[in-house]
Amino acid sequence: MTYGSPASLKEVDVGRYLAAVRGGRPTDSTLVQEFTRRYRVIGGSPLIERTREQAAALERRLGDGTLVRAAMRFSEPSIEGALREVADAGVRHLVGVILSPQYSPLLMGGYSRAIDAVRDAIGPSAPEVSVAGPWHREPALIAALAARVREALDGSADPVLLTAHSLPRTVAEREPDYLDQLRVSAELVAAAAGLAADQWRFCWQSAGHEPGEWMKPDFADLMPGLAAAGHRRVVVAPIQFLADHLEILYDVDVGAREQAESAGLAFRRIRSLNADPGLIEALAGVVRRERRVPAPG
Repeated sequence: MTYGSPASLKEVDVGRYLAAVRGGRPTDSTLVQEFTRRYRVIGGSPLIERTREQAAALERRLGDGTLVRAAMRFSEPSIEGALREVADAGVRHLVGVILSPQYSPLLMGGYSRAIDAVRDAIGPSAPEVSVAGPWHREPALIAALAARVREALDGSADPVLLTAHSLPRTVAEREPDYLDQLRVSAELVAAAAGLAADQWRFCWQSAGHEPGEWMKPDFADLMPGLAAAGHRRVVVAPIQFLADHLEILYDVDVGAREQAESAGLAFRRIRSLNADPGLIEALAGVVRRERRVPAPG
C-alpha cells in the first residue's frame, strides 16, 4: 500500500487527488496549479505502475498461490478494490504492507482505518488483515540501498545526503519512535555502504505547504556548506522512498539538482529501488513474519 497519484495531468484531477490527501479540506487554487505544473514537468507520476511491478515481483517471489495486489490510499487502484477482489477470491488472511519501511501510528494509521472500513462493509466474508509495522532493519533492504549508494559514488569519497520526507515539527514532536527509525535507517545504510562518519548527513526533503515550522536541515540548507568545504560533487540518497514518484523525480531530480548546481556542486542521485530484487526479498521477509511462514529451502 502507498499513497497513489492523480488520475491524469489535468488540473481537476490533481486537485481531486490533493483534496483526498488533505482529508477533504479544500486546496488553494495556486497550490493545485503548482502541483499540476510539477506533475507535468516529470510527465506524470509512475508510482502506480512501479507499485504494480513491485506487487507482481513479490507475488512471484512468494509463490504457493499467494495473491499480491497494489493498493492506493488516495487513488485507484484503491484499498477497497483490492480488499474486495481478494475477498471474492476466497482469501481468509491478508497481510498489509505499507511501502514505507518506517512506521508512524499518527502518519500511517489511516491505512488501517481504511482497511477496517472496507472489512465492515464486506461483512463476514472479509478476510482477517494484519498490517505490518516497521521493517526498516530488514537486511535485504539495507543491502539494496547501500548498493545503490556505492553505485552512485563510483569509488569517490563525495558527501552523501541521506534524506527522508520532512514533517511539521509539531508532528515530529509527537512521534519520537518514528524519528528514531529514520535515523537508524540512515545509520544502517551508511555503515553498509562503507561511508566514513564525516562523509554523510541525514537530512530532510519535500517539506509541505502547510503553515508552521518543518524539520531541518533540508537538503537545500546543506548544499552551500558542502561547497564552502571544498566539495565539488554531492550524492543525494532518498532512503525512505522505495519507488520513483513526485518526491523523487521533481523534489530531488529538479529541486535538489538546482540547489546543488546553484551552490557550484555537481549532482547525483541514487537509483530508486523500484522492483529491485533486494527490496522484493525484504518485502517477502515482512510477509513471512506476519503470516508466520518459513522461507523456502
